Amino acid sequence: MTERTPRPGREAGGHLTGFDAAADRLRVPGMGTEAVAPLLADLVRLTRPRRVLEVGMGYTTAFLAAALRETEDRAREEAVALAAKTRSHLASGSPLDDAWLTAEPPLAAPASHLEPYRPELVAVDDLSNAASSARRVGDVLADLGLADRVTIVDATLRECRDRLPPGFAPIDLAWVDAWDCLYFIDHFLDLINPDGGLLVLHYLMTYPEGEAILRYLAGLQRARPGELEILNLLEPHKLAQNSVTVVRRAGGRRPAHTGAGGRVRYDGGLHAAAVAQMEQTPAE
Repeated sequence: MTERTPRPGREAGGHLTGFDAAADRLRVPGMGTEAVAPLLADLVRLTRPRRVLEVGMGYTTAFLAAALRETEDRAREEAVALAAKTRSHLASGSPLDDAWLTAEPPLAAPASHLEPYRPELVAVDDLSNAASSARRVGDVLADLGLADRVTIVDATLRECRDRLPPGFAPIDLAWVDAWDCLYFIDHFLDLINPDGGLLVLHYLMTYPEGEAILRYLAGLQRARPGELEILNLLEPHKLAQNSVTVVRRAGGRRPAHTGAGGRVRYDGGLHAAAVAQMEQTPAE
């Protein structure tokens, strides 16, 4: 397994290098996504979304595209390593057990590798905001070798639903950095994956219209008990563009192979999924 690709960071003297230098061409002072962009990248690594929607292109686009490419590469390597450890374990005559579970790649779920991980990123922007860096996104993605990772929809939020690619549902992660968050909630929430899909909304906590949207979300949460989990994160050191709201559509599904005390059950479906994943993955 390869280690997570480090961002090159800064050379001596504070000069940006590599990914940071390219992405910095998209950073606009006052847009407030310096901390949000790497947070979104880590959400990709954590949840491995297959369909990602961004509304409002800019600094975050490069982070999302790079994280999706990195995660796809990692998932491919993980699938090969998982099949190899299952093959080795069963060849020795041992059943699946804790030694199998914790061998590299540790804790990997075979069922998640039955379908190759090939994520899609769709970015929506009509390029009308002169203050945005959206018009530079294409050039930066090309320089990073990421142009083929993003499908750009040239439209406003209110025009884009029918222009999303065929089959682009359910959406596993949506990042909305646009003023019209209430419209998104009313017209796109049903597209978010009901089994744990995430909606991340920028900057609602510290101005009256945003606070009204938060009250609206709280009302939806009460009206649909058990379906929506809501977390507000404030950047208290900033005056504006200083929060994200994360809405999770909670399917309430417990991992299928976990028993009392968090113990993994190795019989039945888990064994069958491990064998199926092993058989469909060529040995290297």
